Amino acid sequence: MARHVDDIRVSRVREAFPALRRRENGVPVAYFDGPGGTQVPDVVARAMTAYLFHHNANTHWEYAASRETDLALADARVTLGTLLGCGPAEVVFGANMTTLTLHLSRALAREWGPGDEMVVTDLDHHANIDPWRTVARERGMTVRAVGFDTASGTLDTAALDRAITSRTRLVAVGAASNALGTVTDVKPVIERAHAAGARVFVDAVHFTPHRLPDMHAWGCDYLACSAYKFYGPHVGVLVINEACGVDIDFPRLDPAGQSMPERAESGTLNHEGIVGAAAAVRWLAGLAGPEGSLRARLERTYHWLETRIGGLGRRLHEELSGIDGVTVYGPPGEAPRTPTVAFTVCDMASSAVNRRLADRGIFCSHGDFYASTVVDRLGLQPEGLVRAGCAVYTTEEEVQRLVDAVRTLASRRRLPTTE
Repeated sequence: MARHVDDIRVSRVREAFPALRRRENGVPVAYFDGPGGTQVPDVVARAMTAYLFHHNANTHWEYAASRETDLALADARVTLGTLLGCGPAEVVFGANMTTLTLHLSRALAREWGPGDEMVVTDLDHHANIDPWRTVARERGMTVRAVGFDTASGTLDTAALDRAITSRTRLVAVGAASNALGTVTDVKPVIERAHAAGARVFVDAVHFTPHRLPDMHAWGCDYLACSAYKFYGPHVGVLVINEACGVDIDFPRLDPAGQSMPERAESGTLNHEGIVGAAAAVRWLAGLAGPEGSLRARLERTYHWLETRIGGLGRRLHEELSGIDGVTVYGPPGEAPRTPTVAFTVCDMASSAVNRRLADRGIFCSHGDFYASTVVDRLGLQPEGLVRAGCAVYTTEEEVQRLVDAVRTLASRRRLPTTE
């Protein structure tokens, strides 16, 4: 009975995504490229269109459309705050996580100088490495990089503990690796950093589509994510703990608002994108039904996601790992991980694997995914990895299609007369 109910639910979920009606070479497309950006449900697009057609205006003016825009942005801050476990005044919007992190890093670095240190990890996306390295170089700071175990894809927590000292001003850590799917327990990292007097920036971009963040429960100072990874448009979200925001000297224009979160935002925002991001959160909550608060419904939805999508990810990991000629990277299937699987096929370039999968209507991603240090440590430059991620619309049949296609590629590659 549970399986039947789940099948009905997945069928209804898939109906919300017009992109799933696409066909490639005569077959339906199976989207496994979600770690780089998920498809968008129709309700999100409708919300954005409705804003543009009926409420489009700039903010803080005394006429109806402007007031409606103010209300829409305020509602979005409440909605995203509910998703991320923070208050609406702590939610900052921007173009994307990378841009927001660059902006924050430059603001924080105004208070840092020679003798100060920061800690980054080799497991992270470079959006949570390079902004900090850049300002450290400009300010004469020291950067300590923490490695990871290439066999398990997990962070070297003992080395991280040693890297944090009384000179550490900031620790930048990812809650989940976008390349390998590794989930890192950030709470002990945050506690260790705070004990040393440092602040903590958490990259939750790859975490948020799969597990429910809770900024205040974690206790971190800054957190960032991207709506286009959890079924929304291309909008970035930065959360700044209220206790920290008032002290940050953001580069800003004098006439701009002085209070948070506006003092952390530059220029006119992507209003329709912010409306769409909020619609994506409400759509996710709606999968759990109408009962309860928004956060309670999100908790039920994420429990379902971890159970069903997590199960698909474990199956994909297990079956790909069993194919001769295929190497799977990152944590083993039962370890804490997202349903994202990175692999290589024999001696084929990742781009070649991706092209052949695309010919079969299977869309994956390939390369280093801006986690180039991960790929360096694995010895897989310049081609990198093939990455397949399960999303809310992924089915068991699609997972089997991918496994069968990879098995065929690997078997043909092992034949000496084939390409």
